[in-house]
Amino acid sequence: MKYKITLKGTTYEVEVEKGEAMILDEYEAKSPVPPAPAAPVMVAAAPVAAAAPAAAAAPAAVAAGTVVEAPLPGNIFAIKVKEGDAVKAGDVLIVIEAMKMENEVCAPSDGVVKQIAVSKGAMVATGDTLVVI
Repeated sequence: MKYKITLKGTTYEVEVEKGEAMILDEYEAKSPVPPAPAAPVMVAAAPVAAAAPAAAAAPAAVAAGTVVEAPLPGNIFAIKVKEGDAVKAGDVLIVIEAMKMENEVCAPSDGVVKQIAVSKGAMVATGDTLVVI
């Protein structure tokens, strides 16, 4: 089984087999980059009332702050926090079910939950944004 682990700004790709671990790769961890603001879209001769539902259907942008990413692919089993909750480093934010195991995703630092980017039952891939603190 392969894992990616980040410690003090360095990401290690580790393979664990039969109780033994082997480092496959080591590289500098990338810092989260805030998304670029979306360019405004002009719709010719469209009534204002029709533009409002289209804007609501667009995917939500990720809020500024500390982005907590999925460490492994799986299903969102439980969401333990709500937007606006104060969390401390190590508090459980999300539980991901992968290969019949429940994996807890914890807060990397103290803060307030600004955004929850997933919903219960959703499939996530490694690196997908789960929560913004």
